[in-house]
Amino acid sequence: MNFLWGIDLGGTKIEGVIIKEINEKPEVVCRMRVSTEAEKGYEHIIHQIYTLVDNLKKESGLIPSKIGIGTPGTLEPSTQTLKNSNTTCLNGKFLKKDIESALHLPIEIANDANCFAIAETLWGCVPEKVSKAEVVFGIIMGTGVGGGLVMFQKVPTGKHGIAGEWGHNFLDISGGNCYCGKVGCVERILSGPSLEKFYHSLSGEKKKLPDIYKSYQRKDDAHSTATMERMIHYFGKAVAMVINIVDPDAIVIGGGVGNIDLLYSEGVMEVKKYIFNPTLETPFLKPKLGDSAGVFGAALLTKDT
Repeated sequence: MNFLWGIDLGGTKIEGVIIKEINEKPEVVCRMRVSTEAEKGYEHIIHQIYTLVDNLKKESGLIPSKIGIGTPGTLEPSTQTLKNSNTTCLNGKFLKKDIESALHLPIEIANDANCFAIAETLWGCVPEKVSKAEVVFGIIMGTGVGGGLVMFQKVPTGKHGIAGEWGHNFLDISGGNCYCGKVGCVERILSGPSLEKFYHSLSGEKKKLPDIYKSYQRKDDAHSTATMERMIHYFGKAVAMVINIVDPDAIVIGGGVGNIDLLYSEGVMEVKKYIFNPTLETPFLKPKLGDSAGVFGAALLTKDT
C-alpha cells in the first residue's frame, strides 16, 4: 500500500502526517507535531523537521520514500532558495536541498496556500460539490491573504514559483504600504487586520472582525457597515481578476475572514459586476478539511510525482 507523508511547516508548529488513501479518501495512520522554535534559527528548524520525521517513523513503523512539505514561502526556481516567507530566517536558504540532506530522501515543496487548495480539491469540499473540476482556486483570507492554484490535480509552480499568488496583486492605493514593498496589495485591504485597521480609522475604536460583523448584522453601527461594504466591494474586484485569467471550476474560501457568510452572497454578487462575462456560474465553496488542509495538501504533493 502506498503511504503519503506530509509536513506542514508553520511559524509556531511543524505538523506531520502519514496517510493511506482508500477509495480516493484519506485515512490517517499517524499524526503528530513539534514546536518550530524559529527564534533558535534556521538550522534548528531543520533539526525539528528531522525530529518530527524520526518520531513518525518510530510511531508508525514505516519508512518514507519521499515527503511533501508545505511552507510559508515559495521556492525561487532559478536559485532553489526560499523567498516570501514570514518566517524570515528561511528566506534565501536552500530549504529543499537542506531538508533532503538531513532526511536522505527526496521532498516536494509548495506554498501553504497551494497545499490548502490541493487538499480541498482532491479530498475536501470540491469533489462533493463539483464533478470533474480541472481548475480550482483556493483563497485564504485571515491574518494574511493568499491564493493557491490547482490545475488537473497538480500544483503548478510557474516561471517565478508564484503561480496562484493573489494576496500581493495591486488592488487599491487606499491599502497603503505592504510589508512586501508594494502598495495597495489585496492583503492590505482584505486581511482581517487590514479590515480592523480600516474600522479603527473610521471609529477610533479597536474592534475584532467578528464583532464588527455582528454590529453590521445588527445594523447598529455605521462604521461596521462601511467596513463590511468595503470588504464586499474589493472582494468582488479581486476575485473577478482571478476568474478572468484562469476561469476556475470552483473557488474555495478559507481563513478566518472566509467564515463571514456575507462573502458567499453579497460578495459573489459583487464579483459578478466585474467579470468579463454576462453570468457568473463559478461555485464558491466553504472548505471541509479545517486545519487538516495544510498537512493533507503537503502529503498530496507526493502523489504520483
